[in-house]
Amino acid sequence: MPDLSSFPITQRWPASHPDRLQLYAAPTPNGVKVSIMLEETGLAYEPHLIDISNNESKDAAFVSLNPNGRIPAIIDPAGPDGNPIAIWESGAILLYLAEKTGQLIPSSPALRYETLTWVFFQVSAIGPIFGQLGFFLRWGGNDYEDKRPRQRFTDEAKRLLGVLDRQLEGRDWIVDDYSIADIATLGWVNALGESYAAGDILGLSNYSNIQAWLGRGLARPAVQRGLHFPARPA
Repeated sequence: MPDLSSFPITQRWPASHPDRLQLYAAPTPNGVKVSIMLEETGLAYEPHLIDISNNESKDAAFVSLNPNGRIPAIIDPAGPDGNPIAIWESGAILLYLAEKTGQLIPSSPALRYETLTWVFFQVSAIGPIFGQLGFFLRWGGNDYEDKRPRQRFTDEAKRLLGVLDRQLEGRDWIVDDYSIADIATLGWVNALGESYAAGDILGLSNYSNIQAWLGRGLARPAVQRGLHFPARPA
């Protein structure tokens, strides 16, 4: 049985199944990237809900795993050298799991780098911009009298949706077959309507290629399972 005792986070969130990959996350657009990936690959994992509404990602035990204090993070008891390994940053985790399993990333070098380009596009552009827009629409920023910041993120979100919609023209998935590029992006686009109530302000229904792609993604059983793990507290 793997020994995870060297990771302080396991004292705060004990591993009932230390032989399984340990997922520390919440059902946010970044968190569900990893749970969807795990469901798609079939890797056995044990989810631990990190309640970010109570700042648990800033808990010293969590920060010992991810110094940036953000979900998600994982411990794989069967790392590349046979020893446990900790990984944080959702894009890095997706790439790690794709390489570990040989799934959801093309073997062709050209397609592999194209896929990684779209993963990095999500990490560097879609995530930060959509997340800020959500803040201005649903959380504290909604009360700001100055609406210029909200407009800035609205305009940039529309631009990014245009980039993605053009890429999806004539395609079922972002790059060739379904891949980590789609997994990285699905939760964020879904959140625009489901969590941020941004559908109208962005004219989301006008992006027909995105709508079709999102429907295909949400129809996948692994995506539906991954969107709800780890479950929020009742």
